Amino acid sequence: MSYKQMTGNIISATKVEPAGKIINSAASGVWNLQDQYDYRRGDNWPSTDNAAPTGLIAGVGNSGSYTNVIEFIVIATTGDSADFGDRTVSTQRLSSLGSSTRGLFAMGQAAANLDTIDFVTIASTGNAADFGNTSATAQFGAALSNNARGVFVLGLGGGNGSTKLDVIEYVTIANTGNATDFGNLTEAKGYMTGCASTTRGLIAGGAASGATDVIEYITIANTGNGSDFGDLSAAKYVASSCASNTRGLIAGGYTSSAIDVIEYVTIANTGNVTDFGNLIAANSRMSSVGSNVRAVFAGGISSATMDYVTIASTGNAADFGDLSAVTNSGAGCSGSHGGIAA
Repeated sequence: MSYKQMTGNIISATKVEPAGKIINSAASGVWNLQDQYDYRRGDNWPSTDNAAPTGLIAGVGNSGSYTNVIEFIVIATTGDSADFGDRTVSTQRLSSLGSSTRGLFAMGQAAANLDTIDFVTIASTGNAADFGNTSATAQFGAALSNNARGVFVLGLGGGNGSTKLDVIEYVTIANTGNATDFGNLTEAKGYMTGCASTTRGLIAGGAASGATDVIEYITIANTGNGSDFGDLSAAKYVASSCASNTRGLIAGGYTSSAIDVIEYVTIANTGNVTDFGNLIAANSRMSSVGSNVRAVFAGGISSATMDYVTIASTGNAADFGDLSAVTNSGAGCSGSHGGIAA
């Protein structure tokens, strides 16, 4: 935009163009009214109506122990995490999903598997409250959501994760209550990862009789069983994933060892993954949070670091900041991921 309508062109404006319409996106410098109007008309001017995308990471500090700690980051910036509050239970190996207003944390392992679902209001810091329960106790499952419905894939059941399950359940995020049957996976497995667009959910990788490269999909607004979507580049489990409303990213995980691979799919199509880039270092059991623009992969095996990428492009990850403690087998959610942002 090259309008220059200052009186007599006396002022030569040096302005910082906003990165988006969120409240903390800088739009400093001297602007003329036509330029600002064009940004507002394009819905790209910072507004108090659009809070900064916040990512929540639960299970912080659970490297070999159980914790109830929740921390948060502002996804559009970089920096270390800060304290958000506490869950109702201390666990690891949990699953998490979010709407634009609420974050839900479910299941996991303490002394034994849990069926607990608790929730927080993402815009406010504070402790979690009870939401309801899944139909069975489980750990190392997966979770995904659009803005209305949350879907939990139960993972490893039995008293301490000895039984692989094929169970998919759902909740209405705006209400509290127990999970309801959604359908079944194509086979019983655990250690999966899940992400979603506004219409479709993906469940990737995991371990059945052994590690699998299968990606399954569901239509979130319906109930029903998983269907084949395509394949990962290799059989892997305990990977992490994020999505925009068009593209799903699967990062890290474990084959014969932890890997640094990031790959992606176009969610509206079916098919195999395409190479995206690499994490800063090989990692698995990471928590993941994202906006419709950016994916952040946090913690992991013996790690307190966070990596990020821009979802619409390809390339290697960059450093985002650090969690307060080494964290693995936690879970992340946000109020601005691809299941929400159209």
